[in-house]
Formats: sequence, C-alpha cells, structure tokens
Amino acid sequence: MSTTSPDLTPLIGASATLDHTVAPEDSAMNWGNELDVLSTPVLLWLSEIAAMKVIEAAVTAPAMTVGLAHDSVHLAPTPTGEVVTLTATLRQVDGKKLTFAVEAADRHATVLRGVHTRAVVDRDRFAARLTARNA
Repeated sequence: MSTTSPDLTPLIGASATLDHTVAPEDSAMNWGNELDVLSTPVLLWLSEIAAMKVIEAAVTAPAMTVGLAHDSVHLAPTPTGEVVTLTATLRQVDGKKLTFAVEAADRHATVLRGVHTRAVVDRDRFAARLTARNA
C-alpha cells in the first residue's frame, strides 16, 4: 500500500480502551431526552475515539481515518458521574476499509456492543473535496 494507505493488517486483533467519566455535557438531556444519562450520540463518538486509538501510531500524515458506519446497540443507561470504559478491536482490513468490534461497559453492565467502520483517506485530497463541495 502507499504511504497514504498504510498496511494495517498486522494490527488485526489489536485493541484499545478508553475510560470516560460521563459529564453533564454528555447527557441525553442535551439531545431532547428527559433522562440524565450518557447520550447515544456521545457513546458512539467515544467508540470512534477508541477505534482511532487502535491505529493512531500506524496512520500518520498525510493519511487519516474517517468514520463510515456504525451498527451498534445501546444496551443500558449510564448515569452522569459514572465511568464508562470503551474497547475497540480491529477485526478486519479490506483495502482502505477498517472494521472494529466496539463495546462499552460501566461498573454495572455492558452498555454498548457493535461494529464501527472507518476508512483511510488522504487528508489533503479529503480537504480539497470538502473545499470544492463548499464552493
């Protein structure tokens, strides 16, 4: 693969974890819900961060990754103030497409389980396409 698309197949099976204390700004109340619990959008965002941690040392400029898809189930609520631990494991590399198993748990239960897909892109070409799109 080119420098824009590093060979990430040796990382298949690698994992990264991320601990996050649920803050008021993470609350579902900020998304129109009446419950003061970790919102699904923030939980998905945290799963993306965990996935990026798996590959961060191997994907360097001018390459970067962007999110393509989520197929996850939010299984249980996590109240503000609780710590949620996210784990992402690289399961498949198909060219520039990376597939991660993602899971999140608090001290009580598994709160998210699913799959997150990312793509390796050239940062400059991606930015140029964005600029052209906004012209």
